[in-house]
Amino acid sequence: MSEWLSREEALERLKVRPQTLYAYVSRGRIGMRPDRADPRRSQYRADDVAALATRRARGRSPSAIAESAIAWGEPSIATAISTVWHGRLVYRGRDAVALCEHATLEETAAVLWARPEPVSFEAQASSQLGRAPAFAQLATLAGQGRPSLGRSAASLCADAARAIGVLASAIGASPGSDPVHRRLARGWSVDDGGAEAIRRALVLLADHELNASTFAARVAASTGASPAACLLAGLATLSGPRHGGASEAVMQLADDAARHGADATIRRWLGHDRPLPGFGHPLYPEGDPRATALLAAIDDTDETLRSLETAAMAATGASANIDFALAVLTRSLGLPRDAPFHLFALGRSVGWAAHVVEQIVSGSIIRPRGRYEGLLP
Repeated sequence: MSEWLSREEALERLKVRPQTLYAYVSRGRIGMRPDRADPRRSQYRADDVAALATRRARGRSPSAIAESAIAWGEPSIATAISTVWHGRLVYRGRDAVALCEHATLEETAAVLWARPEPVSFEAQASSQLGRAPAFAQLATLAGQGRPSLGRSAASLCADAARAIGVLASAIGASPGSDPVHRRLARGWSVDDGGAEAIRRALVLLADHELNASTFAARVAASTGASPAACLLAGLATLSGPRHGGASEAVMQLADDAARHGADATIRRWLGHDRPLPGFGHPLYPEGDPRATALLAAIDDTDETLRSLETAAMAATGASANIDFALAVLTRSLGLPRDAPFHLFALGRSVGWAAHVVEQIVSGSIIRPRGRYEGLLP
C-alpha cells in the first residue's frame, strides 16, 4: 500500500512553500486524500513526493533528464493513447477497467486507434499453432510489408489489422468474422463464460503506456518500418521473461505450490532471493486494477493459486498483478500453458499498432545518445 504524508512532512521533503505543494496537487503530479484520522486535514502520496524530490535534487541537465526517463522515470515521449493516472489505466480518456465490462478487442482498437468504427481481425486458419508459428507468420508479413512513411493513418491501421488477424490465427483463433475473443474461445474449446473472461483480459492488456515492447514498436515505427515489422519488434521484446514471460514464472510458482504448499513455496522463492512473479507493480502501489477486474470475471478460481495469493500477501504485502490473473485464467479454464503469453501478445498488439501510427504521424525518429564511459584514443 502507498504511504501517505502530512502536509508538514511533504513540505519538508520537497523543501517548497505550501503554494507550490498545492500547485503540484492541482496539476495531478501529487496525489492527495483527506486524512482518515482528521478529514479537515489532507495527506499526500509519498511516492509522488519522492519522485518530485528526486527530480529537483537531480537538476534539469539534458543528460540527467534523459537518464531519468529510461526506467520508470519521467515521461519521455508525448502520447495521447494511454496512461496510468493515480492507479487507474486510461485509454484515450476512458477508464480501461470500465471499458472491459462491455467492449470487445475490436471496439477497444477503435478507441485506441481513434477510428470511427470497430475494426476486424479476420484471417485464414493457421496450419501451425503456437509461439514459434506466430513469430514466423508475422515475420513473413514484415518481410513483404510496405514502409510506413508517407501513408495515411487509415492505410496503416488496415495493415496492422491484417497482421493482428494473422497473429490471432497463429495462437489458436478459429477462422471467421466473429469478435476475436469468441474465435479464440472456440479454438481453445472454452464455453461462453470463459469467452467473456478472455474478452475482458484482451481489453485490459490492449495498452499500458510506454512499456518495453511498446517502446520497441515505436522505435521501429520511427524508422519507417512496415506495421507488421513494428509489431514483430514488439512481439520479440514481449518474449523476454521480464515482460510477457512473467506469467510463465507464475505458472512455475503454482507448480511448486501444488507440490510443496503455498507457504513453503513463497519462503523458498524469497529465501533464494528470487523476485516473486505475479505480485506488485511499480505503477500500482495500491494494487493492479487490471488484475482485480479480471479475477472478478473468473468463477472457478484455482485453489492452489488462491492459497498462493494469500501466502504472498502475508509475506510481502504485495497484491496480485495482471500476470497472476492471467495464470489464474489459464488454470481455471484449462487453457494451453502458454495462453498467458498468447493473450498478452494479442491484446497488446492493438496498443502497439496505435503507437506505431502515432509515431509515424509525428514524423520524428527515436535515436537517443549513449553516455560513453569507455576509453578514448
